[in-house]
Amino acid sequence: MEQDSFTVLIVDDIPENLQIVGNILNENNIESYAALNGKQALKIVSEAKIDLILLDISMPGMDGYEVCKKLKENPKTLNVPIIFLTARSQTEDVIKGFEYGGVDYVVKPFNPIELLQRVNTHLKFKRSQEIIQNQMEQLESLNATKDKFFSIIAHDLKNPFNALISVSELLLNSGETFSLEENKRFIGMIYDSSKHTLNLLQNLLTWSRSQTNKIPFNPTSFDIKALINDVTTFHKFTLADAKQITIQNEILCPDNHQAIADREMIQTVFRNLLSNAIKFTPKGGSIAIGCKSYEKDEILFYVRDTGIGITQENLGKLFKIEEGFSTRGTDDERGTGLGLILCKEFVEKNGGHIWVESENEMGSTFYFTLKKS
Repeated sequence: MEQDSFTVLIVDDIPENLQIVGNILNENNIESYAALNGKQALKIVSEAKIDLILLDISMPGMDGYEVCKKLKENPKTLNVPIIFLTARSQTEDVIKGFEYGGVDYVVKPFNPIELLQRVNTHLKFKRSQEIIQNQMEQLESLNATKDKFFSIIAHDLKNPFNALISVSELLLNSGETFSLEENKRFIGMIYDSSKHTLNLLQNLLTWSRSQTNKIPFNPTSFDIKALINDVTTFHKFTLADAKQITIQNEILCPDNHQAIADREMIQTVFRNLLSNAIKFTPKGGSIAIGCKSYEKDEILFYVRDTGIGITQENLGKLFKIEEGFSTRGTDDERGTGLGLILCKEFVEKNGGHIWVESENEMGSTFYFTLKKS
């Protein structure tokens, strides 16, 4: 915790007191504002971020109690700790200060060491409260996001299982003998549903492991060209050929260029981006996968398709788990959007960033960067 990140407001109608207290704070790397009366104090807190207030009780016009009351009525300063500076040490005055919302008091003439210790104690306590509050808000947001996400996943898992059960039940219980063509159609439906479910479960398992830091992270230098060729070959003979889609390698980096990242993670990124490109490109379309030098120490990778594109409205929903955005492919292929979320997490974990450029019905290009080796 660094003291120089704190700012204290001193409120006292005696200029000498303001100077003395200000010097004590500034010598200990605590910034300070000074106000001679309540009106000035209220103006300062409306304009500056104040972490703690040292407030004199006995001031002409608006006394310290009244200033404290107004500060506690303001949402911006409600949780700012107030230490009263007072020449009164009677019990009733101290109790009154606490009743108005003060957290402590220092009796004048004060001891500089005592004043500083009290200030530091309440500043550290306030910062601890802020950290806890921020963590609670983050946890609430994460829990809400995960709840929504898992409800989406449950829905997307249910659909292919329903299809599997329905078709299997039809084949098992029907007294009819189906033609070869009908059997092929039913088997195709079972295959598609099984493939979609497996892909969904694989992505879900990978995402779950990444959230709990159970995926090994081993950044190394690797051959860019070899990785792109491996990914392209796999998808060409498994998915692209079925839709008569051509995949073109555009490796524009010099042969000696290598990237530094976790190769397995980047392979997952390419696999998801290329699968999406195939899914949203119509039969007979084309896809380009490539890389080129970018900036001084980065390599730019991209997957470009001639597919259906993405509307401006939906572009903002990509890479966000809370949106749960997905759409059907050109052959009615299903998806959950989880693959892109994994892509974003893996690229950013490796020090890069990812984005997309697209126009509806004009195709899409997904870009991401990695550091050069």
